[in-house]
Amino acid sequence: MSAIEHSPGLYIRDIHAPLALADYKLIAFDMDSTLINIECVDEIAAAAGRRDEVAEITELAMRGEIADYKESLRRRVALLAGVPVSALQQVWDEKLRFNPGVQTFVAACQHAGLKTLLISGGFTFFSERVRHVLRLDFARANTLGVHNHRLTGTLLQRSWGDICDGAEKHRVLLEVCELMGIEPAQAIAVGDGANDLPMMSVAGLSICYHGKPAVREQAMISIEQGGMDRALEVLRP
Repeated sequence: MSAIEHSPGLYIRDIHAPLALADYKLIAFDMDSTLINIECVDEIAAAAGRRDEVAEITELAMRGEIADYKESLRRRVALLAGVPVSALQQVWDEKLRFNPGVQTFVAACQHAGLKTLLISGGFTFFSERVRHVLRLDFARANTLGVHNHRLTGTLLQRSWGDICDGAEKHRVLLEVCELMGIEPAQAIAVGDGANDLPMMSVAGLSICYHGKPAVREQAMISIEQGGMDRALEVLRP
């Protein structure tokens, strides 16, 4: 079914509105360009004078034109070698902002009893701070290697691997559903890029926020104008 414009800049597909938030038990969010206004890797790269080079790879990966997301992220992170850790704090303080409506929408989900999950291909330096501010229940992201207060251009190996890509987002969503004793149909997934499609494809409801064309075309709700709280036009609090 083709998307129907529910109201200006808000499209729905394969659903009949309104829905009830309380019918869901879990909501999973992407971070960069979804909960927050920036791609963190691009902003860190600016400190190394390599913003354009890194941003080009980011854009190709987000549009799905680089098939191997892990390789694209390793290439970008390698270009960050030597950047002082203080640059990350500077990005947090000066560049990073929550996207419009994010705090309202997250609070509505929490009030309705949903558990909240952040699954990011970005970095724990930012995801843990975002999790704390929004009071999210769970978070998974990548950890940048650091030596002598400078980035090493590598990612640390974790118990689950070194890179949270689309496959890992898919796996984490299903794992958390299993741990909660719920079906994936009771989960909502929110994202904007190609690496969000695997988790969006198994969730009972998928929301695209100002996303890439491939994501807009597949999401059940696509917010193309305004803030994330516009989802509440379809999801009854």
